[in-house]
Amino acid sequence: MESKKPQGQPWYREPMMWMVLGGPLLVVIASLITYVLIVRGSDPVLERDPISEAERVGKELTPEQRESLLPAIKARNHVASPVIQSDK
Repeated sequence: MESKKPQGQPWYREPMMWMVLGGPLLVVIASLITYVLIVRGSDPVLERDPISEAERVGKELTPEQRESLLPAIKARNHVASPVIQSDK
């Protein structure tokens, strides 16, 4: 009985090679897509304090605008320097 030796295939026809290289290749492609999304869709940098910035450029805020900014400013200040309240 004659035994047949499998003939060598080109490297790109081996399924195991694609299983080994497929995962890292997918990660590299996903990271490049993520980088492109980050660069193209970055958010604009906001001013630190909208009320003082409006006054600096000479723009007067209406009382409604000033009042609507207060919760955001209060939250920003709380995050920057949190106050721990105790129930004593």
